[in-house]
Amino acid sequence: MIAMARFALLLGLVATTLCSQAEPLTLDGLSKQLSQHAVVRGPFIQEKHLRALPQPLTSSGEFVLAADAGLLWKLRKPLQQDYRIDANGIARRTTDGWQMQPGRDIAAQQSRLFLDVLKGNHSGLARDFDLRLSGDAKAWTLSLLPTSLLLKQVFSRIDISGGELVERIELHETQGDRTLMRMPASVVDDALSEQERSDFAR
Repeated sequence: MIAMARFALLLGLVATTLCSQAEPLTLDGLSKQLSQHAVVRGPFIQEKHLRALPQPLTSSGEFVLAADAGLLWKLRKPLQQDYRIDANGIARRTTDGWQMQPGRDIAAQQSRLFLDVLKGNHSGLARDFDLRLSGDAKAWTLSLLPTSLLLKQVFSRIDISGGELVERIELHETQGDRTLMRMPASVVDDALSEQERSDFAR
């Protein structure tokens, strides 16, 4: 689950009110932009680039982000496994229902980081990162440079970029590995499905 928390971290968001393209985007503006919609959903493609392997390890699936509930992360290839990330931590779907995963220290911090990024909570991110934002509302990049000792042990930098929606997240790890996540077709929605509401309620 630490691996899941490392790169299942961070994804899919939206904006309805865009600033003028010529006007630089502020952290407050980005936070507002990324917290506009009740639900964001779509496919993801995840590439884990390891120094020891010539080709990246690729996985794919779907995600559902609910502003007031958390994130459903549904791996579909190369295996099928559902995860739920919320304020309580990370849970995995099993035949017996949702089971909370052991997660203290780095896993717990990464879980919190994930939600802060998705909800545009820059004040939460600023507890552990130096935030550097460039661009405007239609094309922006937010770089997170870790300041907490715990996260410095894992990440050298995290880059998040997008336009109206978050499109790309790249995690650079201290040992030289990196994870690239792409969300090529995210869409917004007004409400969760009945099954999704049930998943978040359990």
